[in-house]
Amino acid sequence: MRPGSKDKVKKEFDEVMLEVRRVTRVTTWGRRMSFRATVLVGDRKWKIGLGVSKWPDVSAAVQKASREAYKNMFTVPLTKAFTVPYPTATKYKSCFVKLIPATWGTGLKAGSSIRSVLELAGYENVLSKMVGSNNKLNNAMATIMALCNYKHAGHFAKMCEERKKADKDDSEEAKETKRSEEKKESKFEKKVINDKVVEVEKGSVELSADKPKK
Repeated sequence: MRPGSKDKVKKEFDEVMLEVRRVTRVTTWGRRMSFRATVLVGDRKWKIGLGVSKWPDVSAAVQKASREAYKNMFTVPLTKAFTVPYPTATKYKSCFVKLIPATWGTGLKAGSSIRSVLELAGYENVLSKMVGSNNKLNNAMATIMALCNYKHAGHFAKMCEERKKADKDDSEEAKETKRSEEKKESKFEKKVINDKVVEVEKGSVELSADKPKK
């Protein structure tokens, strides 16, 4: 690239500014006004970070929040269908967020800052429910906490292996039961004796319970 070219190098991580709010702190010498910036950073694969910072200047607050987001970055569990492994619910302050896995082609059914967090993390098929508050920062924090609560990917691999093993054992047990029933059916046959259906071994002589009267 030539020096002075206007073409920018494509960044590995995408940055999204959720909101910038003016906040006030009351002190002995009066009110001190500043700006609070909330920034999300993600690579749209499996990494996401959230940063919050305050500063009297807007641009400085955004830059500081961006640096905090890079420091707070972590890896999220992402399945082959680009969804969450299993349903989870998290409450942060007055915000209640629920994430539900979805099949391929469903899309992101989310709103507010939940959608921004999931998009930057790399999710494409997730169902979500938001209850309690419309605060963007709190909803983003609740979503981040929900993603942090998922266990390690090795846990899911082990869980899948155990489930496959259990299904295999159940199928083998069912086969053994079926074989034993077939053997039993081949060895015994049903006959009617004294108006009752009983199982009698094949080749045995039929005996009647009623004895002839003398």
